Amino acid sequence: MAGDSDVKRRIKSVENTRQITRTMELVATSKLKKATDRVRAAGPYADALSGVVASLYAPELAEHFPLLRSPEKVRRAAVVLMTANRGLAGGFNANLIKEARLLLERLDGEGIATDLHIVGKKGIAYFRFRGREIASSNVSISDSPTMDDAESVIAGVRDDFAEGRVDAVHLVSSEFRSALSTPPGVKELLPIRPTSGSASLDNYILSPKAELLLERLLSAYLRNATYRALVENAAAEQGARRTAMKSATDNAGDVLEHLTRTYNRARQGKITQEIAEIVGGAAALE
Repeated sequence: MAGDSDVKRRIKSVENTRQITRTMELVATSKLKKATDRVRAAGPYADALSGVVASLYAPELAEHFPLLRSPEKVRRAAVVLMTANRGLAGGFNANLIKEARLLLERLDGEGIATDLHIVGKKGIAYFRFRGREIASSNVSISDSPTMDDAESVIAGVRDDFAEGRVDAVHLVSSEFRSALSTPPGVKELLPIRPTSGSASLDNYILSPKAELLLERLLSAYLRNATYRALVENAAAEQGARRTAMKSATDNAGDVLEHLTRTYNRARQGKITQEIAEIVGGAAALE
């Protein structure tokens, strides 16, 4: 019976799909554990460094350190969007792209020109398809980001800010709260905002020279903030992929159950029909 063959082929296809999604779920679970460890390791240092830089801020320092300048009016801003190179992660990439699109629309509405810098193939493909000019793109970031990766992402926009080509730098990435909570968000990397307890450089004893120390400290702060965003984004991607693949595996199981019942009913009906034909034939012979 042709119907039986079709159902059997569908059952085999769904079984193969479930095996693939189950494997991807296990791989994502393994990568998520390592990614979560990197997020936890990056957090304390990033928070401490951010606090030091913010507390050092003083208006007079901007004359010596371009990265500390605070423009009176923002005319051009850089937007750095972090997405993934791969899909099959639920709404992970779509949510990040939506967040970046809303930010760009808001900045455009305020009359601020924007330079768009994108990490990840998914974000690049989206904005290229829509004809949006991309200032720079990066598809070389792996599942295990490094400080060198962070430097490659931030170096260009850091120099643009220091040399006055842009007046602000916004970073769009996922905040990793847990494997199930990874909302997209926007962080303003530059200009650096002072804290309530900011102090003058005169309040610190610095060695080596203050100029050399702060120059390196500010670059380290931006590189580390970018690194933290990269590792959180990587962890969020694996969490989203694990959730998506688990859902796909569960759905495949439900489909298999339905198809198996359908196949069994069809087989039962066929057998019943054959028995009825045999009984009818025997009765006719009598």
